Amino acid sequence: MRNFEDTLGSLADPKQLTSAIELKNASTDWLLGCYRDMLTIRRAEERIADLSRAKETKTPVHLGIGQEAVAVGVSAHLNSGDRVYSGHRGHSHYLAMHAPMRGIMAEVLGRATGSSSGMGGSMHLFSPESGFHGSVPIVGATIPIAVGAAIACKMDGKGQVAVCYFGDGACEEGVLHESLNLARVMDLPVLFVCENNLYSSHLDIHLRQPSNSVARFAEAHRVDRCVVDGNDLTAVSEAASQLILACRKGEGPGFLEAVTFRWLGHVGPNADIDVGVRRSPDELKAWKKRDPIRRLADALISSRGVTQETFALIDAEIDAEIADAVDFARRSEFPDDRVLMDYVYSGAAQ
Repeated sequence: MRNFEDTLGSLADPKQLTSAIELKNASTDWLLGCYRDMLTIRRAEERIADLSRAKETKTPVHLGIGQEAVAVGVSAHLNSGDRVYSGHRGHSHYLAMHAPMRGIMAEVLGRATGSSSGMGGSMHLFSPESGFHGSVPIVGATIPIAVGAAIACKMDGKGQVAVCYFGDGACEEGVLHESLNLARVMDLPVLFVCENNLYSSHLDIHLRQPSNSVARFAEAHRVDRCVVDGNDLTAVSEAASQLILACRKGEGPGFLEAVTFRWLGHVGPNADIDVGVRRSPDELKAWKKRDPIRRLADALISSRGVTQETFALIDAEIDAEIADAVDFARRSEFPDDRVLMDYVYSGAAQ
């Protein structure tokens, strides 16, 4: 019987780290902007879950409700000239870069006005004008693409960085280790962001790896690393800021392990509380007490005097934006049959 190393300690214990986060020196306006971005992601994914239940979505949807602080904390230090990549659970990474809400809703519904012209669905988002250069469903597939983008960033010499998001399951793919090695040897400006939600599909991390922390892989390749509470916006932001600044200064790659938890199952709108070894109603209830949005709101109320009226106004504005996007998507046409091959073969029928 092998021994399992609980390296993460309190970071992986849902009964701890439930109180309001420390706001430190962050401005109230900046924090409220992050709150808006996190709530936008939450509300958008809740709406996508509703569309999935109603069978309006045309492809599978992988939802990251409960993990919003990671994408927002990282994206706060990025700009549209940077190059961000994601995987199958990429809604938050797309929206955190302020990519169009209409684009994601139309894509989820398979409409021609979607971010990938309705040809890809939930797992194939694309908004290069926002700095989001794509997501694909193959586990770990965008990690080497981000490294390639980092080579381009280094050659351009404009101080831009590449970012790839992935889960703890992707750390078991050989391409991650090849990418970490190349990024370190070439001192590339790329940030590897692992959203460690302790499950790969339905399988608990302690059944797949000898430790519940994945930052050890970065250490093996001498890549600078930080391990943080992924449900603490300011903790994510501070770590991301340091690692991204080092990338921009030419100091090479960084690795951010953000420990978090998805409230819903691997795919679709259900909670999947009957799979895995530890995933249960009690575990899910405990993790919801570490809600990153609630912890930020509590801190803003207690430390900065933000009122419920302010939160209600933000909520109403977000709901209106999402309602508009869904209405736009429903009114949009499906892709025409004649364009089916346009994205497969070069020089196909115009």
